[in-house]
Amino acid sequence: MTVNVFDTPQDAAKSLAAEVAALIRSRSAENKQVVLGLATGATPLPFYAELIRLHKEEGLSFANVVSFNLDEYCGLPHEHKESYWYFMHQNLFNHIDIKPENVNLPSGMLADADIPAHCAAYEQKIKDCGGIDLQILGIGRTGHIGFNEPGSDDTTITRQVHLDDLTITDAAPAFGGKENVPATAITMGVATIMGARKVALMAWGDKKASIVQKAVEGPVTIDVAASYLQKHPNASFYLDSAAAADLKK
Repeated sequence: MTVNVFDTPQDAAKSLAAEVAALIRSRSAENKQVVLGLATGATPLPFYAELIRLHKEEGLSFANVVSFNLDEYCGLPHEHKESYWYFMHQNLFNHIDIKPENVNLPSGMLADADIPAHCAAYEQKIKDCGGIDLQILGIGRTGHIGFNEPGSDDTTITRQVHLDDLTITDAAPAFGGKENVPATAITMGVATIMGARKVALMAWGDKKASIVQKAVEGPVTIDVAASYLQKHPNASFYLDSAAAADLKK
């Protein structure tokens, strides 16, 4: 694991976006696709803004990119403004030349009985695409990556999960109250994430400092899913100075 600390989120996002752009261009020159795992929430917004800038101003094409999103709330249709489908299209996909058929997100509109088969198919499609080349992550205050809440070990794969009360509390303002936040979601598992060839986790601000310290320097534990990244052969943290403030080393 490597830890990269930057003065601002924008500096960190530009560094990571440049790495992604180099990967895309290298694969494009070989006429090969790139498989990206993508995240949602406020954290990746400056990263997506930089990818859009690279596309519009520097000609970065996403025509050879296949994307798989980490997660989606259960019960939200695509047009719901808090659905991750809506988020990704508003903040990235609508502004670049990725092919619609190459965009993959878990479905939030399934009956509970249909979710296991959907999750199995999602896992299989990732495998059929050759696996994820680079997985983008944020980190929740529970230590979750995707929606792998405390109790998620490194054998978990794509599945339906119940959201932690802290996660629901953090989401409540966007939904207009805790009572409106979905109780469950579909998420890639820790094992799915760990299967990516490279993992890049971004975190900004002092509210993330404590959980970042646990993920990076604490024990590898089921209580902090992000701590499993210590065991990944090619994982990097991209932090601003505030998020890195509690690191001892």
